[in-house]
Amino acid sequence: MGQYAPVSDERTDRDLKIVGDLPDGLVGTFLRNGPNPQFEPIGKYHLFDGDGMIHGITFDGEGSAHYRNRFVESRGLLAERGAGHAVYGGLSEFTMPPDDIAAAAGFMKNTANTNIVRHADRLFALMEAGLPTELATDLSTLGEFTFDGRLAGPMTAHPRVDPTTGEMCFFGYSPFPPFLRYHVITSDGRLDRTVEIDVGRSTMMHDFVITDRNVVFFDLPALFDVNRLMAGEGGVYWDGAAGARIGVMPRDGSADDVTWIDIDPFYVFHFMSAQERPDGTIDIVGCRSSQLPISFGDDAEPPADVSPSLHRWVVDVANASVRDEQLDDRAGDFPRINESFTGLPHRYGYVATAATGADSIAFDGVAKWDLESNIEQWHSYGTGALAGEAVFAPDPARDGEDGGWLLNFVTDAATQETSLVVLDAADLAAGTVCEVELPRRVPFGFHGNWMAGLQSS
Repeated sequence: MGQYAPVSDERTDRDLKIVGDLPDGLVGTFLRNGPNPQFEPIGKYHLFDGDGMIHGITFDGEGSAHYRNRFVESRGLLAERGAGHAVYGGLSEFTMPPDDIAAAAGFMKNTANTNIVRHADRLFALMEAGLPTELATDLSTLGEFTFDGRLAGPMTAHPRVDPTTGEMCFFGYSPFPPFLRYHVITSDGRLDRTVEIDVGRSTMMHDFVITDRNVVFFDLPALFDVNRLMAGEGGVYWDGAAGARIGVMPRDGSADDVTWIDIDPFYVFHFMSAQERPDGTIDIVGCRSSQLPISFGDDAEPPADVSPSLHRWVVDVANASVRDEQLDDRAGDFPRINESFTGLPHRYGYVATAATGADSIAFDGVAKWDLESNIEQWHSYGTGALAGEAVFAPDPARDGEDGGWLLNFVTDAATQETSLVVLDAADLAAGTVCEVELPRRVPFGFHGNWMAGLQSS
């Protein structure tokens, strides 16, 4: 499994070694989620199948850093622990669990392995095919969360929080009608609104964007087929002939208010941001692949030229047109911004860049993009570095959109040692601010966030 190889133990380590000067303003916890199978998989293993594991670094405000990692203890994982072995298959080769386990824990495992977010003083571990899983601040699992029974269906792993209203906006896709639902959670954590949107098919819609006025969905032809899944053929497949489109819905609108604009097929796992322009267009930035860049089941491996790279889409709703512009010819993904500018006019974004000649998810650097000038700065984490997603942590003492730090788990491929690397988001050329040496290798994972003020260990 290489950089994805799981770790088996859960541990808490205090007073980690810090090389360099830890910024005084970093007080809180950096949490990152990722797939970490506890048991040897049955059948074909796909990266998306691994049990969720949260890795956290807490800065206590007194100059010390502490580490904690915990499994997300889903009902499915607890059932497998009871059995002493894996009983669930995955996206590449589905296996129905025994009837008693399916009745108690579901016929698919909610691994909650993709992201971890904080909203209204609750922590949620997320995957796009299940309900959110609530965690305590010590990272112990509290269980699936339904917002007082109001949430029907799964929750995306990529919700967006409006920095002005405090609302959390998200969607969920399903293999059964209604295929797409859009939801709004109030700033105090109440599910306030659900809109069912008839898209006519089940697509693997991993991410979306909001602005202060609109919600934008990308309906792309990575199709989900439950019959294929049950037959053990892989539940997701690419069909470029099925067409693609972008849907724009006013934030206070209904399904009847969605404007759909046909586009040529491509795929996006992750968007950086979106904002309204003075001319009435919507500017969207994300990492585009020519097709779904991964395979499931017995599908042939996708061609080598589908690695994602940074693109911009200018959506003109009035004229029902979309302009697509490539910003970078290098492979990169996991784009992020200062989240306090979500949906608002902003200038900067940060993209994990791939090692030259490696596959698209072997990241070794981060690029800072000035989206007004299309000029970038680039930082390499070093030869043989295996890095992940760079997460922005605001500096409370600095003004400005880029006043803060970028946090990233970086593993040395030769030594298999992992550090949390801190960069100055305003000046990547200044190099590493500090590194927190971790007591163990942290496997490559997916997404995380900075939780200002949170003390988890």
